[in-house]
Amino acid sequence: MAEDSRGEDGFTVEAEREIDAPPAVAWRSWTDSDVLSRWWGPSGFTCPTARMDVRVSGVSLVSMAAPDWGFPEMFSTWTYTVVDEPHRLEFTFRFADAEGAALAPGDPRVPPGVPAEVAHVITFEGLPSERTRMRIVESGYETAEPLEMSRQGLEQSLDKLLPLFRDGEVVD
Repeated sequence: MAEDSRGEDGFTVEAEREIDAPPAVAWRSWTDSDVLSRWWGPSGFTCPTARMDVRVSGVSLVSMAAPDWGFPEMFSTWTYTVVDEPHRLEFTFRFADAEGAALAPGDPRVPPGVPAEVAHVITFEGLPSERTRMRIVESGYETAEPLEMSRQGLEQSLDKLLPLFRDGEVVD
């Protein structure tokens, strides 16, 4: 379950899931374009773009869309500050255009209340029986208004992620 809180870095959203795979395999959920494209985005959304450049200072371009609902492809960049495989991944999330240029504050493609940058920290903790506890923390929200949207989107996305792992492997 996700939690919302306010700390020194603004409002945060936190979520945790146990994955039926060891950390080295669970790591792929955030770093392998083929795996990420299968779960990124809330229920009803797809991930048409997942160009991953997972290294410190690398920038990935990721999108989500819901064409059945008339929701156009929405892009974001993830700029990595920590890549400690398979334990910790940190990046700054920014809404962007299709070429990866950051969208300016107030751009109508940015959901209301979402700041220009949202820090993400994903940790992977090995558990008994070749399982992983994955924890996600999003921080930097300036107001509480966008938290519910972010929390719901994260929860729904992670619910799509869990069935991709079984018996320590990624399921095709």
